Amino acid sequence: MAMTMSGEVVLPADKATVWAKLNDPETLKNSIPGCQSLEKTSDTSFAAVAKIKIGPVSATFRGKVNLEDLDPPNGYRIAGEGEGGVAGFAKGGAVVKLSDDPAGTKLAYDVEAQIGGKLAQLGARLINGVAKKLADEFFAKFAEAVKAGA
Repeated sequence: MAMTMSGEVVLPADKATVWAKLNDPETLKNSIPGCQSLEKTSDTSFAAVAKIKIGPVSATFRGKVNLEDLDPPNGYRIAGEGEGGVAGFAKGGAVVKLSDDPAGTKLAYDVEAQIGGKLAQLGARLINGVAKKLADEFFAKFAEAVKAGA
C-alpha cells in the first residue's frame, strides 16, 4: 500500500540551527515517536529501532535511514526502510526543505512510503490518520528541541 503526506511547520530558529538539529542523532531520537535507539553509522546514515502501535498492531521496527542529496543548510532527501516482523515492513523517503521565514525557519516536507504485511491490511484511512498523528508529534517535539537549542 502506498501513501503520501506533505506539510510544513515554522520553527523558532535560524536555518543553521534547524539544519544542525535535523542532523543530530540525539535530537532526532528524542523527537521520533516510539524511537528506542538511533545510532549514526556514517556521516549520512543511521540505524534505528522504534516501537509503534497502529490500530490493533504493535510492532518494533528495525531499520536504516540514509540522507541523500544534501544541500546544507537548505535541505535533503531521507530514504529509509524498516522491518517489523509479522506486522510488516515500511520503506520510503521524504524531501525536507528549509527556507527563511519572518518567525524563523519554514520546514516543508513531502513523504512517500510503501507499507506491506499486516499493516497494509489495516486500511488507508487508519494508516494515514496514524501517520499524520506521528508526524504532528514529531514536529511538536522537534520544535521544542529547536527552541531549547536556539
